[in-house]
Amino acid sequence: MRTGRLIVFNGPGQPFEMQERVVRPLKAGEILVKNLYTTICGSDIHTFRGLRKEPSPTVLGHEIVGKIEEIDSHHSGLDFEESHLKPGDLITWSIFSSDPGSIFALEGMPQKGENLFKYGHAQIKGEEVFHGGLADYCILTPDTGVFKIPSALPLPIAATINCALATVAGSLRMAGSIKDKNVFITGMGMLGIACAAMCKDAGAAWIGAGDISNSRLDHAQAFGADRLIQLDGDNSKAIQEIREQFPRKGVDIFFDMSGSPDAMEMGLEILSIGGIAVWIGAVFDNRKVQVDAQQVIRRLITIRGLHNYNFEDFVYVLDFIARNWSVFPFSQTVEKEYDLSQVEEAFNYAIEHKPLRVGIRI
Repeated sequence: MRTGRLIVFNGPGQPFEMQERVVRPLKAGEILVKNLYTTICGSDIHTFRGLRKEPSPTVLGHEIVGKIEEIDSHHSGLDFEESHLKPGDLITWSIFSSDPGSIFALEGMPQKGENLFKYGHAQIKGEEVFHGGLADYCILTPDTGVFKIPSALPLPIAATINCALATVAGSLRMAGSIKDKNVFITGMGMLGIACAAMCKDAGAAWIGAGDISNSRLDHAQAFGADRLIQLDGDNSKAIQEIREQFPRKGVDIFFDMSGSPDAMEMGLEILSIGGIAVWIGAVFDNRKVQVDAQQVIRRLITIRGLHNYNFEDFVYVLDFIARNWSVFPFSQTVEKEYDLSQVEEAFNYAIEHKPLRVGIRI
């Protein structure tokens, strides 16, 4: 009988609890994965701090990479791109599974499909315990998008694919063609720096980066940003500078990765006529964004939101990272590592120091 460790999150303000639990037998179509590496995502930190609510007890962690231990006989034995899977293969997988025949899935939004299940977000119930990254194992449910990854790709980078990087790939899809466009990005955490790199790779003519933190702006420059702007309570000077820089009196595409209402409002002001705003970061409670409807109408502005991603975005980001993980300094995004027994320390470090990512080696 196989057993494994898991780190139980019992709710905000409660200490993590390590448990040893039995790994139940696989059900039809499932895959058992030995987790190798998990990165702590910003949403994990928000849950830990009580800024977003998740059912507890749970096993946090959804940016995961691991090796296949066992494949149930009812599984197709293929990954999403129809490559054959076998025990020992290094894989990552979509943050969710859902019914592929449901309405939203058929319309290209499987992350909102029926019977939605999200890794690192599910409640521990009975023998259903191995469904997050802060554990020795993870059981993959049917209809999860499974992807083989190159063995040469460093584990800390591979772990970030199935949340941060895939979500950014989705944001580029929402924006349309990036080639020869002028782009501005606010929020230069992991999402923002990845967005800068992907826009550079996609042929953007100019990339601006805004953040309240100078250290994060320094990261942005290394990932392809052409102009760095430190944001404060009054962004009127920055708005004027950007408008005057371009013949169209603004940028073509604005990405918000911060979730800050101030940043999103600024982004609408710096868009040119016909510009597109893509909002990604606002996944926690905050004040409402103030939108001048007249300006949206008169300037033909489009606002698009994205939560998570679809499977095609995953395909896109795998190609991107295979070509670019050493072109941009992705190897520096995990700034500190801990082992599974040090999860509490890892979260406290992430909160205090605000690194791009903290890694948990399992």
